[in-house]
Amino acid sequence: MADRVLITTDDLEQAVRVNASLEQAGVDTAMVSSLDDVRAAVRSNEQGAGSREPDAIVLTGGLHETTAQRLLAAAREHGVSTLGLVEATDTDPNEIGRELGLTGWLVKPVDAGVVTATARRFIERRRLQQRTGILGDSAAIQEVLVKIEQMAPVTSTVLIEGESGTGKELVARAIHDLSPRRGKAFIAVNCAALPETLLESELFGHEKGAFTGAAERRLGRFELANGGTIFLDEVGETPAATQVKLLRVLEDKSFFRVGGTQPIQVDVRVIAATNKSLKESVALGAFRDDLFYRLNVLSIYLPPLRERRSDIPLLVRTFIAEFSKTHDRSFKGITPEALQIIVDADWPGNVRQLRNLIESMVVLAPEGEIRAADIPREIRERTLTLPVRIAVPVRQESGAGGQELEFIFRTLVELKMQLEALRRRIEEKPSERVEVIEVGGPESPTPDSRFQAPFDPLAPSPESPTPVIYKAGMSMSDVERAAIDAALRETHGNRRKAAENLGIGERTLYRKLKEYAID
Repeated sequence: MADRVLITTDDLEQAVRVNASLEQAGVDTAMVSSLDDVRAAVRSNEQGAGSREPDAIVLTGGLHETTAQRLLAAAREHGVSTLGLVEATDTDPNEIGRELGLTGWLVKPVDAGVVTATARRFIERRRLQQRTGILGDSAAIQEVLVKIEQMAPVTSTVLIEGESGTGKELVARAIHDLSPRRGKAFIAVNCAALPETLLESELFGHEKGAFTGAAERRLGRFELANGGTIFLDEVGETPAATQVKLLRVLEDKSFFRVGGTQPIQVDVRVIAATNKSLKESVALGAFRDDLFYRLNVLSIYLPPLRERRSDIPLLVRTFIAEFSKTHDRSFKGITPEALQIIVDADWPGNVRQLRNLIESMVVLAPEGEIRAADIPREIRERTLTLPVRIAVPVRQESGAGGQELEFIFRTLVELKMQLEALRRRIEEKPSERVEVIEVGGPESPTPDSRFQAPFDPLAPSPESPTPVIYKAGMSMSDVERAAIDAALRETHGNRRKAAENLGIGERTLYRKLKEYAID
């Protein structure tokens, strides 16, 4: 089925050139002139119309108009990629592209061939996301998708790092599904879920009579995955004795069953995952350095959800649609207020936690629409945290050296916990009001004190609110800059709270910070 692209006619001359270039490349195109036309095309698939929904939309102009913003909102809701052609006269085309939420943007004048190549790349990336289930338009997720495409065709070992719930197994399956091994088995093993006495048998199998209860020969996961891929989840929890045998498999492609005397040859691609830094585990003696180097041939880092908040609305809409269908619920969606609360949450459990929350709210929301009151209080008040996990090294040195190592490790963990508690106290400190004082009285500050020293997050907070000082001759820009500076000072650098106190959007605040060069 041919790819389908919609082209807006805000810049008719540019639209005609892009349309001709896309048609020459074998893309099914349609030029649309109104928001209703675009909405009808975007929703055609779900309404059962004859034409299918587009794979991408090219906006040739009019990006600052309300119509374009509504169009972009409709496209994001349906997961359609958007490519905007930004005017070169705009102050900062890149800032405009990010603020509007475009998938990508090109600055005019631009060759129609470049537009076609970019649109085709967006379509291919969307196909990959649909196939793998890895959703998101953020730069971090796009980088992950690029790496998946690059790593899938080869047989090198892959190490996936990321917090719990970020989707490490999903990435591992995507690499397998796009590889030449996709017709063979994909075997997943959670190394942390099995006790040391069973893990070796699970991985490598055992012979009859190898130990009490071994009534017959059993094939291990490596044998079952022969020709395919084995996924070792939480590989950092592997016991020291098993690490040695894993190293042998990676180096020689062979192993012995428990109780066996004949080597077993296998052709298996190994993908490992960990939710903690293996480099730190190597430094602490908890993980073999030679095994780490064998696993870390190719690596992918999965960012936590708090580092890619721009992807949360798409994830929320996708999960709502999925669970509404699964539970046969007629669901209206989510209110803007509720969505903003979800975007602002910390999500220590990442995508897994978000997915579970959306499912519960789809089932329990009384009005068929998720409202702010339907969100659990710990999410609304941002009080949900996960306990810090203190790991004890698997391989401890004997004597005073081992005791010193454990003392240093526990001290570092304690410092981390204290810094995290300090950060929460700073963020949760209530903001005070901002005063505006007119210069001219006997106790007025000097003109040079209009803009105060840079904010220090560890400095004690002032007893009185930071004043915004007006002096005759100051422009509105000067006053605005001083107000932003004071708001940031009172919120201890928390830009979200500062934007709320100023009555502006967070994106607007970011733009002002850049405009006034405020650090």
